[in-house]
Amino acid sequence: MPRGHRRSHDQTRDQKGEPLIRSLLLRCRPAARHARRGVAMAAGCGVIAALAISPVSASAAAAAPAVPGLDVSNHQPSIDWSAVAAAGVQFAYIKATEGTAIVNADFAAQYHGAHQAGLIRGAYHFALPGQSSGAAQASYFVANGGGWTAGSQTLPGALDIEYNPHGPECYGLSQSAMVAWIADFTDTYQSLTTVFPVIYTPSAWWVTCTGNYSGFADLDPLWITNPGTTSALPSGWSTYTFWQYASSGTFPGDQDVFNGSSSQLQELAADDILQAPDS
Repeated sequence: MPRGHRRSHDQTRDQKGEPLIRSLLLRCRPAARHARRGVAMAAGCGVIAALAISPVSASAAAAAPAVPGLDVSNHQPSIDWSAVAAAGVQFAYIKATEGTAIVNADFAAQYHGAHQAGLIRGAYHFALPGQSSGAAQASYFVANGGGWTAGSQTLPGALDIEYNPHGPECYGLSQSAMVAWIADFTDTYQSLTTVFPVIYTPSAWWVTCTGNYSGFADLDPLWITNPGTTSALPSGWSTYTFWQYASSGTFPGDQDVFNGSSSQLQELAADDILQAPDS
């Protein structure tokens, strides 16, 4: 990501006139409460991303015109957000923090610039699991711009968990320790914001460093970073919510697409799709 490095379904409605996705989410929440990590969901309750959206073509050419977006960091300090919006971009993810000691100095200008241009925007955190706990990094993220605000303009924060730029691929953690670290981050983020974060990850890294763990797919949407293809998704996710299909292109930073319609993107930002089940 930031290292620089649909079949669109109709809003099928139930007999009460509510979107079927909403009805299914409400029915699935009791099961999700007991299935937060590693326990199979009840019959009829799929992964959150699969409920919200349907798969699209695996080609970047097909995906790019759908609901285009981008992600940026301090590597893109000056962005003409009005031009970006005029070019058709509808959403942006912006790096806020890294570990517990790094804040993107350009974050505020980028985040507010995207908002003023009419984009739906969200923040992401670059994880350094070998340096501090998931809870500590989630708290640092929220305290430095990574929170979530109810409405239709703020996407849930994203956890960028990927290859270690400073050392061992898996940050010196075992697969089980990595799973525990991610759970510590995502659960802390939810407790601070009421919503579960998006997980950004490369499939190959996920297989190597978590053992292809499937237990996050029930509540954490997937942002896949497989350039050129969406094949071989991490275990548990039957589809993706965001796809970073290229590290450069028409727009500043990395090139992304949302796997759904513009109204579904607004719904993801607007309400309780990613909130914790009622107790």
